[in-house]
Amino acid sequence: MALSPETGAAGRIELREVTVRFGQRVALDAVSGAFTPGSLTAVVGGNGAGKSTLLAAIACLVRPVSGTITSIAPRRLAYLPQLPTLDREFPLTVAELIMLGGWREFGAFGSPSAAVRARAAVAAVTVGLTERLDREIGEVSRGELQRALFARLIMQDAPVILLDEPFAAVDARTVAVLLEQVQRWNQEGRTVIAVLHDLDLVRANFPSTIVLATRCLAWGPTDAALPALAA
Repeated sequence: MALSPETGAAGRIELREVTVRFGQRVALDAVSGAFTPGSLTAVVGGNGAGKSTLLAAIACLVRPVSGTITSIAPRRLAYLPQLPTLDREFPLTVAELIMLGGWREFGAFGSPSAAVRARAAVAAVTVGLTERLDREIGEVSRGELQRALFARLIMQDAPVILLDEPFAAVDARTVAVLLEQVQRWNQEGRTVIAVLHDLDLVRANFPSTIVLATRCLAWGPTDAALPALAA
């Protein structure tokens, strides 16, 4: 597999015949297509369709057995995995979690600068978490934790943002806050790719959609792509 981490246009991602296997199981089967810079795309499909695998491959967290992915450098991607992957018993405050979005500025053994702390405070305001910053991550609700993770993404200031089920099992008010941030990223010209299961939300907010069933069934304007789910 050849992986090119750089691209001529920031935010463009291109897949050519990308296949991913876990043992004998095919998770993605010869997927091809391109995300244009500044695009807002939903990834939909049934369980085991390869949705999370697609994001992980773009983020260089899994290696395709064949095909190529042309993207920007992994350090310029912001990736939000599914919430259950986070250890909520880890002794970390909400403020500290948000500031981890700026860790490249202070490193593994340094301390966040005043500028990083100020940016984290602004990000917390954006997602409505100013009253929860001193709480341990195990003490806040699932919706509040997801807001904190979005604030961490804001801190990363990446041109490409990958979201795996970002609205799953959170309250409607949190969904509205997070959707507002997704729209803001889109307006700023960032490339946003989100794995989603709520098709009404996809229709209302995502102009482009990929339908997966390990292989790509459809990739294009949402209204034209979603009927492939019934195929």
